[in-house]
Amino acid sequence: MSPTLVRHQLPHSGSMRCDDPPVPAGSRARTRDWAEIQERMLVPLYEAAYDRLGVGPGTRLLGLGCGSGLALLLAAARGAQVSGVDADESRLELARERLTPDGMPEHTRLVSGGLEDAAPGDAAFTVVTAFHPVGCVSTVEGLTASLTAAAGLAERGSAVVLGGWGPVERCATAGVLRVAQRPAGPAGADAVGSAGWWPSGRDDLEELAERAGLQPDGSGRVACPFGYGDLASAVRGLLSTGLFDTALEAAEQRQVEKELAEALHPHQRADGTVWMPNVFRYLIARTR
Repeated sequence: MSPTLVRHQLPHSGSMRCDDPPVPAGSRARTRDWAEIQERMLVPLYEAAYDRLGVGPGTRLLGLGCGSGLALLLAAARGAQVSGVDADESRLELARERLTPDGMPEHTRLVSGGLEDAAPGDAAFTVVTAFHPVGCVSTVEGLTASLTAAAGLAERGSAVVLGGWGPVERCATAGVLRVAQRPAGPAGADAVGSAGWWPSGRDDLEELAERAGLQPDGSGRVACPFGYGDLASAVRGLLSTGLFDTALEAAEQRQVEKELAEALHPHQRADGTVWMPNVFRYLIARTR
């Protein structure tokens, strides 16, 4: 099976450069910020899941919300056959550049369409990943539907990996991400639904798996520190996640950037770098 990347309606995110006019999610500039600054922060999560599942030759992997393709690239480097879906066409374009560089064999196939277009021709998937952390706005309902559909393309008993934030007290970035909640105001549950991030619950991943008809089969925690060369890079990287899109719609960009910088200041070291230790959690579930 050749690497396959298709456009599919999953939660979007983008990136934004400091001092630039607001740039819509999915733009090339925001995608570059995500790929060059932020995406690498989750590499320990990807590698831990791949190690636990023994991803390698013989693995047929489908990445939901594959973004600009770093997780797929790591799996392919292990010998896995990979496919990916994402709603953000700008990120998919970059993923295609990474996974099908000049000189790749002609049989490499990239298509654009629905989730069904990601299905391998003569064999079902053996691993499905959804690394996009649960706890981000508008992800749960869409992700549940995508997981249910993806399970239908996988072998019975295949592994499905769900990613999420760890306990809020173990995630230094949690305090910074609360900037994304401020425009919502103290409106109770409705405010949570309109904010860009909320703290993960203890059983969020298990509940998502059960909603999608999957059987939980073990979990783990991984240290995923967020480190940046300077404060400006930290602001750009965090804006690239898409978690602050609601805040950017409710307030001027400079105000959001100012609040982000203030929240990041306690994490800035004497040499100007920014460092925030975090713990992420993953759940291994199985298709029935």
